[in-house]
Amino acid sequence: MSGPLFQRSPIQQALDHLRADLIHADGPQISTMRNHRFAIVPYDPAKEFELRAEVQKLATQLVEHGWVVLSISLQALLLDRIRKLDAEHIAWIMQTERELAAYDLERGMNSLKEELAQLIEGPQGLAADCARIIAEHAEAHPDKADRTVVLIGRAGALYPFFRSSALLRHLDGRTGHTPVVLLYPGERRGPTGLSFMGELDPDNDYRPRIY
Repeated sequence: MSGPLFQRSPIQQALDHLRADLIHADGPQISTMRNHRFAIVPYDPAKEFELRAEVQKLATQLVEHGWVVLSISLQALLLDRIRKLDAEHIAWIMQTERELAAYDLERGMNSLKEELAQLIEGPQGLAADCARIIAEHAEAHPDKADRTVVLIGRAGALYPFFRSSALLRHLDGRTGHTPVVLLYPGERRGPTGLSFMGELDPDNDYRPRIY
């Protein structure tokens, strides 16, 4: 009898490879470029709870190897931004969406997308929040700078208002040399293509390593 008794799931296999590359004796190997330490772990959106459980195990294992794991929830960041909006503005957004959707559901959704895009997209969107959190953590723990990994998750909660490739582009150059891993709900299509939630057209604009 050969091979493991229980086959590792795709999520487990991807995180196994990520862990091995992070704790490599010669330093993190998630990228061949020191100034572009980004990686993506795609997973089936239906496996969200498995992903969370396995990521928790990964974090525990990394801590045991002397690493600091900084977790960032994109959902929490967006909710924080929404809470800071003026109450009247929020009411206007909701009323506009309801009125447009009464005539055309797509028009209602598009109006909501346009409003949320201002909070999510661009260099001053969620990328700015991620960069700030990473910088604050590095400043507070300078002795751990070379042993810190950032895990960005809960991207699925932002569907269909979000494209992760833009987030990584806007983070580029704003994270120091800290390894950043995006947990990506979607599917791989071709060598470098990723379809967010398996619904949007594949985005091939990815420089990071895809596990």
